[in-house]
Amino acid sequence: ADVAIGKIRKLYAIEKRIEKLPPEEKTRQRQQLAQPVLDDLKAWLEKNSTRVPRDSLTYKAIQYTLNQWELLTGYLADGRLNISNALAENAIRPFAVGRRNWLFADTPRGAKASATTYSLIETAKANGVEPFAYLHHVLQHIGNARTVEDIEALLPWKTPLKKMQEG
Repeated sequence: ADVAIGKIRKLYAIEKRIEKLPPEEKTRQRQQLAQPVLDDLKAWLEKNSTRVPRDSLTYKAIQYTLNQWELLTGYLADGRLNISNALAENAIRPFAVGRRNWLFADTPRGAKASATTYSLIETAKANGVEPFAYLHHVLQHIGNARTVEDIEALLPWKTPLKKMQEG
């Protein structure tokens, strides 16, 4: 496992070095720098899958990685993609943790209202807008929205609200 983790760390080190590059250059750099690391990792996984017991967690992890290889390496083809889905997972974590509490929404309308509100909050966060200020802005202006364009103007990436400070 230490060997595999070492190879994966190399991939993340490459990502750290290229994180500020434009997408096209990221794609080129990934194909030049990360592709050989991934090829080496895949060869190592294939070689070692026969060396561990079939009922072990290590074997299952190796097989899962090999079975998902195309998806795992998809980020090489598009510099807009991330190597990890950690950002998406972090965004939905509060929702997943709180889902048991929402079992007690009394009606389907209440559940839909909760889901809508939560979507607004997480979308604001994802766009760097402070959620309370964003909800306040939307609630102040939604009543005057008459067209699709008016509603689209309320989207967090289009609002005039100050972006959150990145810390």
